[in-house]
Amino acid sequence: MKTICKRLHRGDDLLRAVCDLVKEHNISAGVVLSAVGCISKGVVRDASGVTLQQLNEPCEIVSLNGTVSAVRCHLHIALSKEDLSTVGGHLVEGCIINTTCELVIGILDGWEIGTEFDAETGYDELIFRELVP
Repeated sequence: MKTICKRLHRGDDLLRAVCDLVKEHNISAGVVLSAVGCISKGVVRDASGVTLQQLNEPCEIVSLNGTVSAVRCHLHIALSKEDLSTVGGHLVEGCIINTTCELVIGILDGWEIGTEFDAETGYDELIFRELVP
């Protein structure tokens, strides 16, 4: 597995930076292996797929995981607030890096991620295709 490592800087939008990195390296299938840093403010979406939660305080990134591709970056984040309580959800634009974020993405050789409509969920869901040499 090849890896891409990048340090994000103060003011970077976390989701935009991940998606830009995926496009820059033409990643057809990858996963976030590690993300360590903090945000100055944030936005996460809950499991309803509708409600956004605003976080207007510095938070530590305690977990970021998910799949990335040119088709879509599907990421979930957990954040530790100043009182050490933890919140999490679907990463959306608006999580702004405070001082730093060290990001590591693993590229899944031999795979690509696409989308396919799923009548049961009503969404275009991610699908994984193994590439045959």
